[in-house]
Amino acid sequence: MTALIDALGAREGVVCAVGAGGKKSVLYQLAREHPGRVALTATVHTTEFPADLAVQQIVDDDARLQDRVRAADPSRSVAYACPSDKPGRHAGVSPETIRAIHDGGGFAATYVKADGARMRWIKAPSPDEPIFVPGADLVIPVVSARAIGEPLSERVAHRVERVAAATGVAPGETLTPETVGRLLASEQGSLQFTAGARVAPVINMVDNEQQEEIARAAASAAIAMTSRFDRVVLCCLRRSEGSVVAVVTG
Repeated sequence: MTALIDALGAREGVVCAVGAGGKKSVLYQLAREHPGRVALTATVHTTEFPADLAVQQIVDDDARLQDRVRAADPSRSVAYACPSDKPGRHAGVSPETIRAIHDGGGFAATYVKADGARMRWIKAPSPDEPIFVPGADLVIPVVSARAIGEPLSERVAHRVERVAAATGVAPGETLTPETVGRLLASEQGSLQFTAGARVAPVINMVDNEQQEEIARAAASAAIAMTSRFDRVVLCCLRRSEGSVVAVVTG
């Protein structure tokens, strides 16, 4: 059975997750699957790191993080962020600091949350998103299969107007598999600012056979619309038998 880390080719380099519908969960799963030393962080606000992650957690001001991480136990993975005045939250780290820590910290991979989605299932970026680390190797656009078949509204989508602009679907209209495929393949959607990086999208929350069918249709539509990627990984992170449901290829 293929592990998520291998389906995405995410064993090394700086890996940034964007979109909606499980970015953090995807990154945490990659950290759990990696056999070596990795780092977890974010360029934007994020929730506190899960207590069950086998990592050393470091929260400090951006200017001190590089020294703090350098002094960490070199045998352990690290999750680091900046402090926030919001309970249960951390602030993002500057992209330049993340780049320096990755290059000098002895990490096989650094997994980065690079935008926010306010717990929605689908999103398109604002003009100043995502916030990528310079020279990011891999970008993982994430969308939830649960959004397919729903009306485009604030209940399921973050930045409704941006999703509409990227896909041509008006607010209130149904998000079809083709709509999601168009978003994943759009330079104003999931591909914004990804030039120079490898892209491997994830359709998450594929919880049953019906969702697998519509997710496969969305993945095939996306692959047909762009040359930026040739595979889309369908996953369900709650499955005990392995999180990868299928890998759809062009």
